[in-house]
Amino acid sequence: MVITQPSITYNVEYKNHKIEKIFSPAFFPEDGLIEKVEEPWVNALIITPAQYVGNLLPLLYEHEAEITFTENFGGDPTSLKLRGTSKTNIHALMPLRELMRGFFDKLKSVSQGYASLSYEKGEVRQADVTKLSILIGGEEEPALSRVVSKRIVEREAENIVDKLKNLLPRQMFEIKIQAKAQGRIIASRTLSAFRKDVTQHMYGGDITRKMKLREKQKKGKKKMRERGKIRIPQDVFIKIMKPD
Repeated sequence: MVITQPSITYNVEYKNHKIEKIFSPAFFPEDGLIEKVEEPWVNALIITPAQYVGNLLPLLYEHEAEITFTENFGGDPTSLKLRGTSKTNIHALMPLRELMRGFFDKLKSVSQGYASLSYEKGEVRQADVTKLSILIGGEEEPALSRVVSKRIVEREAENIVDKLKNLLPRQMFEIKIQAKAQGRIIASRTLSAFRKDVTQHMYGGDITRKMKLREKQKKGKKKMRERGKIRIPQDVFIKIMKPD
């Protein structure tokens, strides 16, 4: 099974005026090459009990939504007696990228499961986004790349390296987990190695021999680190993609 991020098509215009459609975050170009990026938006309709509108507004703002208009029906939202029967339609525009960033699950959470969401394809707009790359042991892992808003790139970077540090199995050597965006490393964690004392079976004895064994172990770990590619278990990919 191949695990990938949900696919969104971006229209990229390069500084040399070449235009290209990018279908995968792994192939999204570096910022220095880009003149502008366009992305798809959606027309969304949220139907919610009126008492949850106050909870939904910060969520819509966080996901870059633009509310076009709202309408109430089924009761009087100002009446305490009838408030439970009143519903609100919220018509909004938002980037498809943000809709796919766990928006529906968060919508259900803040409305206690009562809000519903439907959407249809909307217009294409210019986007202020960048590629967030993940490096494991110094090597980029294309399947973990994503395109995110520059507004939240540092927060997303910290989140994903923390997740990976907690989810990746430890090796015989320490592993650097790094997030890169806009030409620099913006978040980094170190997954510590298993501590295995090769002299633990020796009681007392020759100190020189113990030192030689430890030095041999140290060199062995260095070779493993230089030669070994870190294999990421499939369940880690699934958990990383799951929205918080």
